[in-house]
Amino acid sequence: MPSELAVHATHNQGMCLTMGAGKHSVTVDYPLQPGQETEGMRPLELLLSSLAGCVGGTMAMLLRRMEEPVSGLEVDVRGARRDEHPTVITEIDVEVLVRGSGVDPTAVSKALEQCEERVAPVWAMLKAGTPMRASFRIVEA
Repeated sequence: MPSELAVHATHNQGMCLTMGAGKHSVTVDYPLQPGQETEGMRPLELLLSSLAGCVGGTMAMLLRRMEEPVSGLEVDVRGARRDEHPTVITEIDVEVLVRGSGVDPTAVSKALEQCEERVAPVWAMLKAGTPMRASFRIVEA
């Protein structure tokens, strides 16, 4: 039987909402005017953040299982957004930065491939409708 995830959103003002799941919450906002300050991330930034968190956690787990000497891991996600409404993301670039002394590039490549093809659920959902590119860099640390 499939499990269910649930989030509750409460409108604050303008386009600002606070959403929560359990004891955790996040604020999203959308500027109505160029340059307007917001109270939180834009919804599409939150979507890209979900991908970064999913990829980062998955890569860390896979590289730990491979016993790679990783001392740090970072994920940058960039999305090209269409100007016309709906302003959807039309393509996504994911870059994983792996820090460590003696990290095997072949292992990182294999972990990234597993992440994309069968382990990371956010990636699996997004790639069905959005072109995605992935790369990695290793920094000796």
